[in-house]
Amino acid sequence: MSKEYQSESLSKEDFLNTVLKYNPHANTELIAKAYDFAEKAHKDQKRLDGRNHFLHCKEVAYMLIKLRLDTATISAGLLHDVVEDTPHTIEEIRKLFGPEVEYLVDSVTKTSNINIKSTEEERAENIRKIILATAKDIRVIFMKLADRLHSLRTLKYHRPENRTIISKETMEIYVPIAYKLGMYRIKSEMEDLCLRYMQPEVYQELKRKVAKKKEEREAEVKSIIAQVKQLLLHKGLKVTITGRAKNFYSIYKKMTKKGIPFDHIHDLSAIRVITDNSDDCYRILGIMHSTWKPLTKKFDDYIAMPKPNMYRSLHTEVIINGKPVEIQIRTWGMHHIAEEGIAAHWRYKETERDKQFDRRIAWLKQILEWRMSSSNATDFVESLKIDLFKDEIYTITPKGDLIPLPEKSTPVDFAYAVHTDIGDHCTRAKVNKEIAPLDHELKSGDVIEIITDKNAAPSRNWLKFVKTNLARSKIRQALGITGLETQPEEPKDEDSIIARIDHAKKSLLKLSKCCTPKYGDRIRGYNMKDGKIAVHREGCENLKQLDTKRTIQLSWKQEPKTNARIRIEVIDRSGLFQEILDVLTKNGIRIEAINTKTKKEKLYLLLEVKPVDIIPGVISSVKKIENVVGISVENPTA
Repeated sequence: MSKEYQSESLSKEDFLNTVLKYNPHANTELIAKAYDFAEKAHKDQKRLDGRNHFLHCKEVAYMLIKLRLDTATISAGLLHDVVEDTPHTIEEIRKLFGPEVEYLVDSVTKTSNINIKSTEEERAENIRKIILATAKDIRVIFMKLADRLHSLRTLKYHRPENRTIISKETMEIYVPIAYKLGMYRIKSEMEDLCLRYMQPEVYQELKRKVAKKKEEREAEVKSIIAQVKQLLLHKGLKVTITGRAKNFYSIYKKMTKKGIPFDHIHDLSAIRVITDNSDDCYRILGIMHSTWKPLTKKFDDYIAMPKPNMYRSLHTEVIINGKPVEIQIRTWGMHHIAEEGIAAHWRYKETERDKQFDRRIAWLKQILEWRMSSSNATDFVESLKIDLFKDEIYTITPKGDLIPLPEKSTPVDFAYAVHTDIGDHCTRAKVNKEIAPLDHELKSGDVIEIITDKNAAPSRNWLKFVKTNLARSKIRQALGITGLETQPEEPKDEDSIIARIDHAKKSLLKLSKCCTPKYGDRIRGYNMKDGKIAVHREGCENLKQLDTKRTIQLSWKQEPKTNARIRIEVIDRSGLFQEILDVLTKNGIRIEAINTKTKKEKLYLLLEVKPVDIIPGVISSVKKIENVVGISVENPTA
C-alpha cells in the first residue's frame, strides 16, 4: 500500500465495503453513483505525480470514510474537484446527488480556486471563506483537512518554493484548526510533513536518529507493555495496551523549547492503556502509582477536566525499569474522540448525527462572531492565527460547566464567554468564593461567579486588560466604538526584542531558550563566562539554579508618549467649554493638555489627547454642541 495513495489498490467493491465497515448505515448506492461519476469526469486528467486525478478524490473520500463520516460527506469528497476541474456544473451535482451534496461540493469549490501565485490578500480571503463555510457546516473543514493532508503527502512533486508556501500556510491555519477540533491523527501527520519541507535538514537528521534507536526503543516498549499487562490482568482488569511513538515534530518542538539535544530526550515512546469505562481508568491509575513511583507534576486528569476540543484521558509518568515512561489511560469512546476529534460525534443511527454536535463547535462560531465585521481578509487571518495558537486554561462556572479561555484571561473575559448580557452588566467577580478585581488573572481550575447589575455598563478601562477578542469586540460594540484599534506592534524576533531592553551594550545580550522571554515580561540578566548576558524571565526555573551573584536587573526602555491634538473652532458663550469637556470625559477621552487660542477674531479650543481615545462617534457629538463651528484632529506629535 502506497503511503501517498492508501486507497489506490481498493476496487470499487472494496471501497464500498470499507464505507460499510465504518458506517453501517451509509447509503452505498449514492456513494457508488458519485464514485462512477467522478471517475468518468476525471478520466483523462493527471496530477503532478503522473497519477490519474480521480485517485486523489478517492483518497480524500477514503480519509473521510475512516473519520466515520456520513453519506453526503463521502460523496462530496469523491466529487469535490469535479466542478472546478471538469466541464460539469454545480447544477448537475444538485440534480444527480441532491442539495446536501451540492452544498458541500460548492463550498469546497469556492475555497479551492486559489493558486501559489495568488497574492497574500487573495489567499487570506480564501481562508476566510473556508472559516465562514465551516461555521455553516462543519463537514466543510473535514473535507478541506483531508484534501490538504493528501496534498501534503504528494508535496514532493511540487517545486521547492511552493512546498514552503503550502507547508507554512498549513502550520499556521490547518494544523491549529485540526488541534481545536481534536483531530490529533491528522494534526500529527500534517506537522511531520510540514517539518519535512520547511526544515528538510532537521527532519532528515531527526529521522536518522529516531531510526537508529528504533530497535532498542521497540524492545523497551514491548517489555513495559508486558509488565503492565500482566499486572492489570492479575488485578482482573480487561485492557488493550499499545505503544505510542512520538511524531517527529513533537520531538523537534521539545528540543527547541527546552534547548536540549536529541540525546537528552528520553520519552520518545509512551504507552496507551484502553479500557471499557471511566471507573476502570482511575483504578488502573491507582494500581500504577502504587506499583511504580509516579513523577511529581506529571499527572493530568483530562477526564474530569476535558480539553476544549473534547479530548479526555488520564496522563501520568512513572519510573519503570529505572526510566520515566509516559502513560495515557482512556476508554474506547475517549480513544475514538482523541483520534478523530469532533468527527467522532457523528453517530450512525437514524440521523447519523450527534444531537450535541453543534454545541461542541461553539468556539468556531465564537471566532466568527467577532471576526465577521473585519473588512480586511489579511487582518482576519492574522487574528485567527493568534487565537488558534493561544494556550488555554479551563475555568469553571458555579454549576460546574467548563469555560475554556486563553492564558491570563480575566473575570471580564469569563463573563463574555458565558453570555454577552453577563459581560455587559458585570460589576464584580468572585474567584473561588473570594471577591477578586475584574482584572484578576485567572488560572485553570478557578471557579468564577460573576455578580451583575441590570443598570451597569461596560467600562472603557476594560479594554486595557481583557485578553479575548470576543470580550474586546463586545465592549467596543457596547461603547459604540467603531474602526480598528491601533496598538503598538509587539516585537517577535530576537533582535527586535533585544532592541527594546534598556542596556548600554545590546550586542552582549541574547535571549535564553529555556524560558523565551517576550517583550513586557519581567526580566533578569545572567553574566555568562563568554562575556554574553543571557536574558531570562524572572522566576525562570533554570535561573534559580544559577549563581545569584552573576545575575543583574534588566528592564525595558520606556516608549515615548505621543498625543493627538483636537482643534475645535467655537463662538464663545457661557458654559460652552464645560459642555465640550463633559462630552469628552463621559466618553472616556483622557485630556492631557488644554489651551485656548484667538486667531482673526476666531476662538479655538486646543486639546491634547491619547490617539487611541479618538473615535468618530465622539467627534460627531461635539459637532452637535451649540456654537461649535468646526472640529479637526491633527496628527499625533511626540
